[in-house]
Amino acid sequence: MILNYIWIAFVLIAVVVSLAIALFSGDGSSLNAVMEAMFANAKTGFEISLGLTGVLTLWLGFMKIGERGGVIEFLARITSPFFCKIFPEIPKGHPVLGSMFMNFSANMLGLDNAATPLGLKAIKELQELNPKKDTASNAMIMFLVLNTAGLTLIPVTVITYQTQAGAASPTDIFLPILMASTFSTLVGLIAVALRQRIDLLQRTILLTIGAVLLLLGLMVWAFRSMPAEQVDFYSKIVANTLLLGIVSAFIVAAVRRRVNVYDAFIEGAKDGFKVAIGIVPFLIAVLVAVGMFRASGAMDFLLLGLSHLFEWCGLPTDFVPAMPTAVMKSLSGSGARGMMLEAMNTYGVDSFVSKVCCILQGSSDTTFYILALYFGSVGITKTRYALGMGLFADLVAVVSAIVLGYLFFGHLIQ
Repeated sequence: MILNYIWIAFVLIAVVVSLAIALFSGDGSSLNAVMEAMFANAKTGFEISLGLTGVLTLWLGFMKIGERGGVIEFLARITSPFFCKIFPEIPKGHPVLGSMFMNFSANMLGLDNAATPLGLKAIKELQELNPKKDTASNAMIMFLVLNTAGLTLIPVTVITYQTQAGAASPTDIFLPILMASTFSTLVGLIAVALRQRIDLLQRTILLTIGAVLLLLGLMVWAFRSMPAEQVDFYSKIVANTLLLGIVSAFIVAAVRRRVNVYDAFIEGAKDGFKVAIGIVPFLIAVLVAVGMFRASGAMDFLLLGLSHLFEWCGLPTDFVPAMPTAVMKSLSGSGARGMMLEAMNTYGVDSFVSKVCCILQGSSDTTFYILALYFGSVGITKTRYALGMGLFADLVAVVSAIVLGYLFFGHLIQ
């Protein structure tokens, strides 16, 4: 229901702002921009869905092999002690636990192309356990909020953009991104757990969170002691090796069980094609509203208001030019990426604004996109408090990114 109101608000604000600008300036270019954005984003939504078709077909095919080979069942067993505590609605050992673990792992390694189909498979399996097919279950909300929080161990994509732009030290944003995404994920987990009355002081939960924080600490120590070139090299090696290792494990396990690997792949691939087609209208709806909002100039007015607000409160405003990336991150991944690259070109890749944009880009995920994509794929229309919790985690990521930007790169401010 709340997505409905927000969608209407984006469209109406875009129309009103562009109409007001046209009347007061005597120039209808803003109205033209909104119309162009509407059709361009509809086309973009379809192209994204079309691009996802191949990826979904590929990965859901591999997932079916892993399922037939027993690997998903194995992952479900080893993750059950923790996941069953934060997902109490899910039966112990259910295959969806393995799918969720795979999705979280891919997200943490920055493997977006692998994470999306794995997440769509998980949400489909959660829907099978959902008694109210049009309403988001508690398990779905917890799963999606943890997704939107976007814990990132290795921000391969952002490091790559820094390298391409000629940054002096492309990996200097590794630690702040890791810290910011960890903060947002923990806050998202705690917020949803409190809302769902889940006891976070259970021994299994505390030990798991402690182990994750220990792993993060070890990674920070290891990467901080390496030259920048080695960090970039080993990040990609670890991510790609794990990915190929998973695919190989699926196939080997299936062969040991004498599964017809080809038929299993085809069966899963067919599901991937159906899912990709099903998300087209939901994706286009969100992207059109966001595109109109941005093209109308409403985004510029919002940022101007924020700048004046921070200045009135006596707070520094050096980070305000990075706020377009922060705002767009919740709305559109490609939009936020474009804002980040624009900041790099405008202010310089090694500027304070650019560094904050990079931290923002890697510290959370696209809440509106994820909710539209995942809920749309299974026909959920009543999202309950999923959006509110996701945006709350995004807010924590934004505040963390700004604070960490000052801590790590405050010396870059002129």
